[in-house]
Amino acid sequence: MSLWTSLEPSSTTVDPGGSTTVRLRLRNTGDVVDEYRFEPVGDIAPWTRVEPQTLRLFPGTTGTVDLTFAPPRTPDATAGPNPYAIRITPTEHPEATTVPEGNLTITPFTEVRAELVPPTVKGRFRGRPKLAVDNLGNTKLTASISGSDNGDNLSYDIHPGSVQIEPGRAVFVDTRLKPRQIIWFGSKEDRPYKLAVQRSGAVPIDVDGTYVQRGFLPRWLATFLGVFLALAITFVMLWISYKPQFTTKATELTEAGSVNTLPPPSPTAVATAPPVAPSQEAAENPVVSAPPQASETPAAGDGSGDGGGGGGDAPKETKAPEVTAATAVTQLAARSAGRHICYRAYVADQGWQEPVCDGAEAGTTGKDLPIKALNIAVSGTKGTAGSGAWQYKNWEGTKWTKAVDGIDNYIGSTKEADEPLQGFTIQVFDGSVCGNPHVQDGGWLGVVCTDPGDWKYIGSNMEQHKQLEAVRFTV
Repeated sequence: MSLWTSLEPSSTTVDPGGSTTVRLRLRNTGDVVDEYRFEPVGDIAPWTRVEPQTLRLFPGTTGTVDLTFAPPRTPDATAGPNPYAIRITPTEHPEATTVPEGNLTITPFTEVRAELVPPTVKGRFRGRPKLAVDNLGNTKLTASISGSDNGDNLSYDIHPGSVQIEPGRAVFVDTRLKPRQIIWFGSKEDRPYKLAVQRSGAVPIDVDGTYVQRGFLPRWLATFLGVFLALAITFVMLWISYKPQFTTKATELTEAGSVNTLPPPSPTAVATAPPVAPSQEAAENPVVSAPPQASETPAAGDGSGDGGGGGGDAPKETKAPEVTAATAVTQLAARSAGRHICYRAYVADQGWQEPVCDGAEAGTTGKDLPIKALNIAVSGTKGTAGSGAWQYKNWEGTKWTKAVDGIDNYIGSTKEADEPLQGFTIQVFDGSVCGNPHVQDGGWLGVVCTDPGDWKYIGSNMEQHKQLEAVRFTV
């Protein structure tokens, strides 16, 4: 080889939107005059400028070339180390091409943009705006979504409650607004609200919107109903105050017509008519009577109607079916297709809670009540699997359980003798699942996500033995 090269420095750091320069030093170690052409290669080649682009060197002489890197402040400038290379082609000996390599570290930056679509929604009982969240930074964005308004006039149902967005991507969050009071009559009212995009350790981004609540009935209909009601009351009062006199004439006619209108019965006929025996009378005129009310309900003891006096027992109440995580995720998938996860917690001294979905909180915080078991169900992930770590027992007594989409999966134990959970392992078979655990005296530990198709442990450190108190899941 007739060329010696050196990058000074070989590794450097640059901020997106800024620039940095690396010096390439080369020496012609051959015995002829040669000219060298320089060409940047690799992913960051579009942001690399070489000056000069050609260099002519005599044998034994040294020259320098400046490499200037200027990555843009866009998601394309991936944060972290980025290798680069410069192809050096000699004119006299093109087969002796040299490609020195270096490393450029691009610093991370975060830029989030959120927008309501549409910013103003109208309705009588609910509104359905969508929140578009764009990640314009060069690192993955994890944030939670919440809603608020002055006066607490609206309630918010947000799906999903937390999002993870890759650089340069955007997601839409479905929001359902419900007024806490219905306007039965009258004109519409504007109810301003805001949705907040909260990142960990950062100031939340507020997006303002307006919900225009319409009256259930128009004003003219309220006036019409008021007039109609007044007329109806007037008519009823007049009808009550008017009393037609029918009693006297009806009495006189009855008395007049009842005097000697029928001849007296014949004494002979009365004397000669034989009496009718009770059995013959019952046979000719049978009496059909309704069964007693108590006989409609059989006695609780033997299920027959032969019980003693006192009436039957009350009918047994039918117990409503249990609402599990599978029930909730099936209903949610029917309303909104896609990937969902629903779950509920078995809390000590409380039992099973109602299931929640997609980033909502299951369990309790600040009450020192541990979780003993979890019930999980998914849709759109080809199923879930996992096992629990019991407090003070690590993995003893636990087992790995699996369930397909729409089927309940249970982790832990509800037996009183078993210890509460301190953590758990979890995976889904398509994509990844994220969990945020809340442990005793440790608070929320932060979001932990599995690699696609793999499992991860989520919960208290094994050596600390802190009980699990609450959890949130997203897929």
